[in-house]
Formats: sequence, structure tokens, C-alpha cells
Amino acid sequence: MEQDLRSAGQLHYVQYHSDKESQYLSAIRQLISKDLSEPYSIYVYRYFLYQWGDLCYLALDEEEELVGVVVSKLELHRGGPLRGYVAMLAVRKEYRGQGIATKLVRMAIDAMIERNADEIALETEITNTAAIKLYERLGFLRSKRLHRYYLNGNSAFRLVLYLKEGVGYTQIGYDAHDAALSERPSSA
Repeated sequence: MEQDLRSAGQLHYVQYHSDKESQYLSAIRQLISKDLSEPYSIYVYRYFLYQWGDLCYLALDEEEELVGVVVSKLELHRGGPLRGYVAMLAVRKEYRGQGIATKLVRMAIDAMIERNADEIALETEITNTAAIKLYERLGFLRSKRLHRYYLNGNSAFRLVLYLKEGVGYTQIGYDAHDAALSERPSSA
């Protein structure tokens, strides 16, 4: 069943549902391809949306046009923790700065918490300071620098949000020393 979560103002937020594929898949692909440096095929979108559509959320304007989207999944990570993963996040340029991305990610996080996730991970380009700030405000920690991770040659930070005590690496704070260490290229 589609979950419709109306917010104040002109936008409303809905949980993706497979019966909306013909209405939204093309718009999702267009929006994400404008914002992200990776060229994803239709099969990548379907991989996420068919299996974890209930962890994907859309921000729509009053005319039902797509304004923002988050695409996520949740599965066991290497036989260990139940790991959520934020695969894609995009908001139309003219709507940025209004908290839409934060709300979309928060909705995905909340859905993963309801499903008993231990942690949530993602990657973002090290040059994408707006995304890094957004995720760090939500409690994500930089866990690794991935040298030349993207096809365009850019490096990435892997960020992790630890949801349960005793699962993963639980860092209490983040200081300048930690930042300097994370700036070093990894040996991987």
C-alpha cells in the first residue's frame, strides 16, 4: 500500500510502490542522472526498486512532478550486521536548500530502523561538501576514503550511521585529528 506523507507547503512525500513504475521510473532516472556522476542502467534502478521499493521515497510537487528521491536497500552485510544502504539521493536544483534531501534520507533511515537495521552506509564524492554536511548532521561518520571510487576518477568517503551499541565501530566524537586522518589516501 502506498504511504502518502503530506507535509506543510506545496510538497508531499510518498513511499515508492511498484504500481507507480510507469509514472515515476523515467523521472527518477532523469533526476538522478543529472545529479550523480555514475551512469546507472535501467537494471540498477529496477534492482533497488523491485526489491526495496518500500525503502525508497519521493518528494512530489502539487502537480505530482518529481522533486526529489532517495533510493535505498537493506540486507545482511557479509554475514554480519543488517546494513541499510543509501544508494542514490537527488533533489532538483531549484528546490535545494529547503530540507527536502534531509527529510527523504530521514524517512529512509526511519524505515530501516523499523526493520531492525544495525547500521546504514553510503558513499559520496569527497568534493560533495553539501552531501557530506547533510549526512554528518544526521549522525553519519566517515569510515573510509575510497581512492578513485567513481568512474569519473573522483574519490569517495564511505559514511556509516551506527544504530545499535556494540555493532560496528562506535566513534564518540569527531575532531580535527580524525579529519586529518580521513584525508589521507587509503591503501586499498
